[in-house]
Amino acid sequence: MKKQDLPQDESNLKSANMTEVLYVTDENDNYTTANSTGWDAKKAALDESMELIYERIEKARQDVANNIVSPIVYFMELNKMDLGVLSSYVGMWQWRVKRHFKPKNFKTLSETALKKYADAFGISVNELKNFDGK
Repeated sequence: MKKQDLPQDESNLKSANMTEVLYVTDENDNYTTANSTGWDAKKAALDESMELIYERIEKARQDVANNIVSPIVYFMELNKMDLGVLSSYVGMWQWRVKRHFKPKNFKTLSETALKKYADAFGISVNELKNFDGK
């Protein structure tokens, strides 16, 4: 793609003040890089992905409100993490983190464990402990 033909359509990238670096050819047909805020096809894909993420966050919030899962699940989804990422952030085995997804196990967590989770999510221990999904 020629540098002057690089699309600059509105997308989630632009709203987040981000751009994507792409390889393009300049006026001498030499490869170079250029920034793009996106194009329609990419925007559609990003919008669909973001909608799925928002649905997962909302489901996790409702599950916390209904006492099906602990607040850890909600904040994990909110921070776009999965079990593997979260377990590496808190320095625990995945099976152990998964146990903490259960409300009864969450209520027995030590302040040290809660602090690890709160730090991973960028919130206070108090916010984590008192989040009820409502």
